[in-house]
Amino acid sequence: MRGFPYERLFFLLLISTFFTSFGNAQEVWSLQRCIEYARDHSLNIKQADYNVTLAHVNARQARLERLPNLSASVTGGVQWGRTIDPTTNDFNNQRISFNSYGVNANALVYGGGRITNGIRQMDVQLKASEYDSDYAFNLTALNIANAYLQILQSEEQLENARKRHELSLKQLEQTEKLIEAGVIPENDRLDILAQVARDEQAIVQAENLVEFNYLNLKDQMFLDLSTEIKVEAPELVIPADANPEAMNFLELYTQALGTQPQVKAEEYRLESAIIGESIAKASLYPTLAVFAGIDTRWSSAAKSVTGFQSDIQEQTIYIDNTPVTVGFPVDIPLLEKTSYRDQLDQNFGQNLGISLSLPIFNNGRSAASLQRAEISTKIADVRNEQVKQQLRTEVHTALANARAAHRAYEASLKSYEAAQRAFENAQKRFDLGSINTLEYTSARNALDMAENDLTFNRYDYLFRLKILDFYLGREIKLD
Repeated sequence: MRGFPYERLFFLLLISTFFTSFGNAQEVWSLQRCIEYARDHSLNIKQADYNVTLAHVNARQARLERLPNLSASVTGGVQWGRTIDPTTNDFNNQRISFNSYGVNANALVYGGGRITNGIRQMDVQLKASEYDSDYAFNLTALNIANAYLQILQSEEQLENARKRHELSLKQLEQTEKLIEAGVIPENDRLDILAQVARDEQAIVQAENLVEFNYLNLKDQMFLDLSTEIKVEAPELVIPADANPEAMNFLELYTQALGTQPQVKAEEYRLESAIIGESIAKASLYPTLAVFAGIDTRWSSAAKSVTGFQSDIQEQTIYIDNTPVTVGFPVDIPLLEKTSYRDQLDQNFGQNLGISLSLPIFNNGRSAASLQRAEISTKIADVRNEQVKQQLRTEVHTALANARAAHRAYEASLKSYEAAQRAFENAQKRFDLGSINTLEYTSARNALDMAENDLTFNRYDYLFRLKILDFYLGREIKLD
């Protein structure tokens, strides 16, 4: 009997069995697991998280500004030539070693609200960075959901291609029976063989698309491309209550304004800029500070009086123009080097005071700082409005796309049902020999196109609904 080369069929079945067994050994990943993996490995999310950590450091530093500054100093050195002894304040022409210690503290009592406003500003910037991190995660989750759905779509298309291939093989067998029975001409077998070849090509293309979509998902997750994974295929059902046609744009946009983190982040940045104006104004006000300190010193030239030695100091005087040497009793102090500890004790000193600084003229720096702060506020206000306008455009586009996807899905569903009925009728007529293979193949091709369109439009509609959920602040999931 003339027929299809069954060696090829056996080879295809063997390859299919191998890939099926290999796929079963792969680790199954759910959408939630993919998103969680991306949360830990996405560079965009890591960068946003580092900005949050940095904002925490800045907020903590702003609070520490309320505490006094405390510093300690230790100096030591050698001097020579005619210099002042730092301990005795006498001029000496000798080599002297010296050493000193000091502790100083100062605290701001009033600075025009600079510290208080600085704390407020850092807290607001921290909240903005946290919302930036949430926005980075939301975008990553949405991109992963899209890549995940593309895999499910391509795998379903691959499964449909394999089923069509099996159907073509069965139809080839039926054709050969009809040819042997003399019902149809032998040339009709060529049309079915061409259909089998097209089905095999469709399988290869679908397999390539599946592989490409897996690479895209791994790239979105920052997963090693050599890692073999298999996505979980939940039962995807179009929600019965999903009706984008009935959604109101203004209500959707208003809800998105309250849920989207990028809007919250820009609102906090605007608030931070306004606080920045108050900080800039602080430089125009007087500042009041208190200070205190202790210090002590040591010098290798320092000496102490340990006693006195009596002596006669002779001096020549003139009496009637006659020189006479006269002796005067004097007490000569006995000196010896003062010990290190004694010097530190003797030279110990303290200071305490108040400092008032009145800004009069500082080359216009304060005025320029205030102007920059005011301009920064205007820029932040414009950026805030830009983000809201961008969100308005995105929500409008998302709603329009969802409505278009809904209509396309409904139309493709009707088209598929019609093509299915037409093919079933053609199948019966072909089995009876009342139509030729060309007519049968045309009905098959129409059904294949309708099925592909339905699969694409169903997943596209599901993704458009997920985008609406995204703007409504709902968790992205497939169940």
